[in-house]
Amino acid sequence: MTKESAVKLPAGRTVRRAVKDDLPLVMRLIQQGRAKMIAAGNPHQWPPAYPPVEKIAEDIARGGSYLLYEDGLPVATFAFLPGPDPTYSHIEGGSWLDDRPYHVIHRVASAEGVHGVMADIVSYCSAFTSSIRVDTHADNRPMQAALSRLGFVYCGVIRLENGDGRRAYQRICVQMEKSCCV
Repeated sequence: MTKESAVKLPAGRTVRRAVKDDLPLVMRLIQQGRAKMIAAGNPHQWPPAYPPVEKIAEDIARGGSYLLYEDGLPVATFAFLPGPDPTYSHIEGGSWLDDRPYHVIHRVASAEGVHGVMADIVSYCSAFTSSIRVDTHADNRPMQAALSRLGFVYCGVIRLENGDGRRAYQRICVQMEKSCCV
């Protein structure tokens, strides 16, 4: 049994790495996620050409693109990549919780009508690292609420390559008898 297959998710949900042939599926989920963001009052985080298909193909080639399934159907996608992330090297109005190695979660998107995917994504990713960083647009209230619920701490604002600001969060988990996050 691999560590990936040993990660416990709610009944009926599984995660697997995306492969090259999954590119159209990942892009469909990205489009559905964009529509959900717009409907939730966040029209600026992902403009029509973001993320570009080349970025998703790069995530897949690096082994960092994943699909979340529910009862055998793909319901979400996300990137899970080892740091350092260049856009996280400088943070304004705060600081990261620590300077230890970390992983990042990017490009989370889910199908219409699907809920609770961020909890499953974080549960899955936490099996591989004790430090996770995430950023999101100031208008992405659903993601901010989910991150808060899941034990992420707001750390400040990072700047994307184009200069746009994003709210940055970090979660550190120390494994003991029970998972403990700070």
